Amino acid sequence: MSDTTDQDVTVQGDGLAATIRTARTAADWWAGLTAAERRRRLLAFKHHLVAECEQLAQLISAEAGKPAADAMVEVMISVAHLDWAARNAARVMRRRTVNPGLLGLNQHATVGREPYGVVAVIGPWNYPLFTPGGSIWYALATGNAVVFKPSEFTPGVAELLARLWWRANPEHPVLQTVTGSGAVGADLIATGVDKVAFTGSTGTASKVMAQAAQSLTPVVLECGGKDAMLVAADADVAAAAASAVHGAFSNAGQTCIGVKRVYVAETVADQFLAALDDELDGVKAGADPDAPYGPMVMPQAPDAVATHLADAREHGAEVRHGGSGAIRPPYVDPIVVCDVPEDAAVVQQETFGPLLVVNRVADLDEAVTRANGVDFGLAASVFTADRAAARRVAARLRCGVVMINSALAFMAVPTLPFGGRGASGFGRIHGDEGLREFSVVKSVSRQLFDLPLDLLTLRHAPGNTDLVRDLLRWRHG
Repeated sequence: MSDTTDQDVTVQGDGLAATIRTARTAADWWAGLTAAERRRRLLAFKHHLVAECEQLAQLISAEAGKPAADAMVEVMISVAHLDWAARNAARVMRRRTVNPGLLGLNQHATVGREPYGVVAVIGPWNYPLFTPGGSIWYALATGNAVVFKPSEFTPGVAELLARLWWRANPEHPVLQTVTGSGAVGADLIATGVDKVAFTGSTGTASKVMAQAAQSLTPVVLECGGKDAMLVAADADVAAAAASAVHGAFSNAGQTCIGVKRVYVAETVADQFLAALDDELDGVKAGADPDAPYGPMVMPQAPDAVATHLADAREHGAEVRHGGSGAIRPPYVDPIVVCDVPEDAAVVQQETFGPLLVVNRVADLDEAVTRANGVDFGLAASVFTADRAAARRVAARLRCGVVMINSALAFMAVPTLPFGGRGASGFGRIHGDEGLREFSVVKSVSRQLFDLPLDLLTLRHAPGNTDLVRDLLRWRHG
């Protein structure tokens, strides 16, 4: 490669001022391109990601501790979202004519969307490509420059992204990476960026929002979850158990939309638990490339699992699988606790580890009530053979995403927006709504001719008030 394509576009936190100045220049250039030209350049970037997919997957596996196969799936899904955003941004952003209404019949009215300018993306470590990509790809596609601050645990993936962008589009570093501790993220917000996209804990999101509020900088926040799976009496129990195991324990349970709670109908609870036992037979965390999942990334994470396990026991829960012996830092084998009171910490708080709660309920109505009984509202899943019942349950669940007869599968659907409610944050990434999230509306009206009745004047003609009153009554009375 030439020196140009090898240029280092990653900076340390102390270079933020220069980074933002560069981003401003890049944003002006990028927004000035046609939608077709941005699409071409984004697809060129996509081809570089695909060409380096093995290196990306290796970095994800090494930094986030997940099996190579899972890392490659993350790359594949991320590329699919990039491709979709690149191909659909023009449609969402284009200016369109709207009806001016009776009072504005002499106006030609249009609505379009424009980029914010410079978007700061502060990403997590658990899915270091897919999760921040949900903001980066959509922000780039809508004409913004992006400054990406990854977790200090996964800087390599972010650094490679910036280099690959430069290889594909060397004119301006429209995508830059800044590395460092969490304090760098706070400094980045303080530089005066135009929007912030943050993924992380609810507590940190509150701090991000408070800091951004000082400059009225808009934010999109994707926080934690305590996602519930609801299993009806008529469900395919084996399929539900298989999805629960994958949703709860893949990536060592370090998934914001992972399955954390299962509410299963009493009549099939024993059958479900037996199927769960079969699915978990021989499943252990480990460093081996063929292990089902790897270590917990944060050093204190096993302690959090131990604390919630102890609390569940104190609340009288049955430990169905695993137990204290499953916690062997940095690895934690699958743990399943049953019949846990709803006020227990393991039900109300996000463990962010391989610990699953299974509680029996009378029916789906009780399951919905319990599922909604937490502050989080990210995602949920429902297993039932009754399509009408599934739709009713989905409408009642207080969350941003509901999956029917699957768990986690929606991540591979670029057209579906993703985001939460309550303590899970707000705003949306992915889909049309994700493109709208990183663009602002601009309305334009153009006067075509004068109206015989001029209401926009300080010199009202005699009788104008009567005419306006009569028109009001005729149109809206």
